[in-house]
Amino acid sequence: MNYNLNLNKGPKYNDKVSTKTTLKRLMSLMGEERNNLYIAMFFIFINAGLNLVAPYLMGHAVDNFVVTKHYEGVIRYSIILFAVFSLALVSGYTQTQLMGRVGQRMLFNLRNTIFNKLQDLPIDFFNQNKAGDLISRVNNDTDKINMFFSQSLVQFMSSIFTMLGAGIFLLSINFKLGLAALAPALVLWIFTRSISPWVKNRNSGNMRSTGSLSAEIQESLNNFKVIVAFNRRDYFRQRFDEVNTENYHTAVKAGIANNMFTPVYGFSSTIGQMVVLTFGISLIAAGQFSIGLLISFLGYIAQFYNPLRQIAALWANFQVALAGWDRISSILVLENNLKVIETPVKEDTCCLMSFRDVSFSYIPGNEILKNVSFDLERGKTYAFVGPTGGGKTTTASLMSRLYDPTSGKVILNGVDIRSMDIETRSSKIGFILQEPFLFSGTIRDNILYGNSQLKDISNDSLAEILTESGLDGLLERFDGGLTAEIKSSGDGISLGQKQLIAFIRAVLRKPELLILDEATANIDTVTEQLLEVILKKLPESTTRIIIAHRLNTIENADEIYFVNSGAVTKAGSLHDAVNLLLHGKRES
Repeated sequence: MNYNLNLNKGPKYNDKVSTKTTLKRLMSLMGEERNNLYIAMFFIFINAGLNLVAPYLMGHAVDNFVVTKHYEGVIRYSIILFAVFSLALVSGYTQTQLMGRVGQRMLFNLRNTIFNKLQDLPIDFFNQNKAGDLISRVNNDTDKINMFFSQSLVQFMSSIFTMLGAGIFLLSINFKLGLAALAPALVLWIFTRSISPWVKNRNSGNMRSTGSLSAEIQESLNNFKVIVAFNRRDYFRQRFDEVNTENYHTAVKAGIANNMFTPVYGFSSTIGQMVVLTFGISLIAAGQFSIGLLISFLGYIAQFYNPLRQIAALWANFQVALAGWDRISSILVLENNLKVIETPVKEDTCCLMSFRDVSFSYIPGNEILKNVSFDLERGKTYAFVGPTGGGKTTTASLMSRLYDPTSGKVILNGVDIRSMDIETRSSKIGFILQEPFLFSGTIRDNILYGNSQLKDISNDSLAEILTESGLDGLLERFDGGLTAEIKSSGDGISLGQKQLIAFIRAVLRKPELLILDEATANIDTVTEQLLEVILKKLPESTTRIIIAHRLNTIENADEIYFVNSGAVTKAGSLHDAVNLLLHGKRES
C-alpha cells in the first residue's frame, strides 16, 4: 500500500504545534454554528461585564454610604446590585443554552463526518485497525469534544473575560498593588505552558487504552460462541483483565495529570489574597487607600483567581478534548489510496476481464501473486482452486478492486478497472462470501441492498420481478415473505437462509461478473441445489468465478485455474486439478 493506514502506528502530532493547529481544526468544525457561537460569546461578555461591575459598586457604596451612614444610598445601591445580578443570571442562562445546542449539533455533524470518512477508506484500513477502537473514536472521543464545547468552553471564555476585566480594574484602582496581586499569575502561566504537553500525552494514552479495551470487548463478544464451545472463558477473562488493567493504569495517570492544576492554582489564589491584604492594610494605615477600595480590590482578586481555579479544571478538559481530536483527526486526514485514475482508451477485446502481469503483496517483500496473467470470457464459469493461503481470495479481491495490484493492471470491459468509479464498478461485479452480510431490517431491505435501480420499487412490483425470475418460491422459506424481519447480523435464521438472501440479492442486480468465494462451503446439499437454481436465473452473459475446495462445486466449470505460490495456471481437467491440489497441499 502507498501509506500506513494503521491509526496506532501512524505519525504523531508535534506537541509544540499541536495545540494551536488542533484548536484551529477544532474551530473549523463549527461551520454554520459560528453565528451561534458569536452570539453566545456576546452573552458571555455581557455576563462577565455585569459581574465585574458588582465589586466596584460595593466599594463605592461602602465609602460613600455605609461609612457615612447614608442608608438611602445603601438601599438604592442594593437595588442596583440586585438588578445587575438578575441580568447576569439571564445572560448566563442564555449563553449556556446556546452553547449546549452548539455542542450537540457539532457532535452530530462530527460523527457524520467521521462515519462518511470511514466509508470512503479502503478495506485495508479495516484490516489494520480494530473495530472496537474505531467505535471508541466515534462514540467516546467525539463525546469528549462535545463536552468541551457545550460545557467547558462557556466557562472557559467566561473565566477569561472575567480575569481580563478583573486585572484591568485591579491595575486601574492601584497600579502597584495590582502588579503585586497579579504576580503569582505569571508563575501559573509558566507552569501551565510547561506541563500541558505532558497532560495531553497522558490523556492520549488513556484514550488509546480505552479504544483497546473497547476493541477487546467487541472481539471477545463476537467470538463468544467459540469461546464457550472450547471452554476457554479463562482466556476471555485473562485477555480482558490485561486490557482492563492497562486502562486502569492509564486512567490513574491521566487523572493525576488532570488534577495537578487545581491545587497549584488554589495556592496561587491564596498567595494573591495574602499579598492584597498585607499591602492593602499598610496603604490604609498610610492614608493612601480606603476601606471601600480594599473591599473592591478583594472582590476583584476573587474574580481573578477564582476563574483561574476553574480554568485549572477546564484546562484539563481542554487537553482531553485536544487528545480526542488528535485521534479523530488521524482518521479525517486519511485519503483512500484506491484512486480513480484518468480513463484510458478502451481496448478492443472480447474478454470481460483480464489480468496483465499482476503482482500483489500485503506486506512489501512478501508477494502473494507474481506477474499473473489470464483472461476471463463472457458467460463462462471459472473455478479457482488451490491450497489454503495460496492466493485464491486475494485474486478475487483484486477482481472486485478491494485492493490494487502492486504492479500490473486488471482490465474490465476493455478499460483499467482503476478508471471506473465505485458506482459503475459495483453495478458490474457481484461478490458472495462464505459468511454473507445481513443487517437489521426486512428481507426486502436486504435483497435490495446496493441495488440503486430497484431501491424505490414497491413490494408488489418487486414480487412480480421475483416471480418472473423464478425466485418467488424461495421466499416461502421465510415467514412473512418480503416483510419478514431480520435481526442484527442475521441472528435467528440459518446460514442456508442467509445465503439464499445473498444469492437473490446478486441475481436481482444482474452483474456482469459474479464471484462466489466459498459461498456454498458451509451449507447442506439441498440448499446448495437451490442456490444452483438461483444462479441459472442469471443472464447468459454473466461470468461466474467459483472459489471452492469441494470438488462437486467446480465439476461443471468451463475452465479451472490452480492458484498457489504466487502463480495462477490453467489446471486442465477436473482430474488434473485434483492432482495439482493434492500436490500443492503436500508442498505447503
